[in-house]
Amino acid sequence: MGRALSLAVADAFAERKLLLLTIAGTILLLIALWLGASVLIAALHVSGLHWLNLAIDVLGSVAALFIAWLIFPTMALLILGFFLDRVIASVESRHYPGLPEARAIGLHEAAMSTIRLALLALLLNLLALPLYLFLPVVNVVLFFALNGYLVGREYFEAVAYRRLDRSAVRAMWRRHRLRFAIAGAVVAFLLSVPVVNLAAPLIGVAFLLHLFEPLRRAMPRD
Repeated sequence: MGRALSLAVADAFAERKLLLLTIAGTILLLIALWLGASVLIAALHVSGLHWLNLAIDVLGSVAALFIAWLIFPTMALLILGFFLDRVIASVESRHYPGLPEARAIGLHEAAMSTIRLALLALLLNLLALPLYLFLPVVNVVLFFALNGYLVGREYFEAVAYRRLDRSAVRAMWRRHRLRFAIAGAVVAFLLSVPVVNLAAPLIGVAFLLHLFEPLRRAMPRD
């Protein structure tokens, strides 16, 4: 797993253009969500007291910023989803040049799969928010377990569906899901580290590809 991660880090920085596009898109989306939530809170005017409304606005804005950081893995998945096929193809050509042509995955299919999982991740993280806030230590374990599973599943499927049919993808996930979930937790950790998180989505998809390809080659042939 360590070798796969080191290869993935090198791959991410080799894809400078896609790295910059992912960083810019994710930051813009998070800023938009934060500003939208702050404006909505400011417009509520829940109290007739000016000072109380002002305090609520400030606290609400801070809370919106915290939630924006919390859902960064989800938003990064959403933005990278539009470039996943290009990233995977580039990494494959660099490290696995003998591979046959991959199954074509349309933009609509890729986008819908990414949006579905991103919305699920957003919902589950919001439901877990009280536990994140009030259960120290447990909150850290829960955050990385939950997001590790979701990130690992998303990146695994993005890589695997290019090379395997649906039944084979499901069989590989069932057999190796702990390995992929641990890899997803590593990526979720990288996504939570400032500055590093800007490159983490590209590192993540390359990481899962380098874990997947040896397992695919070891699969029994019919």
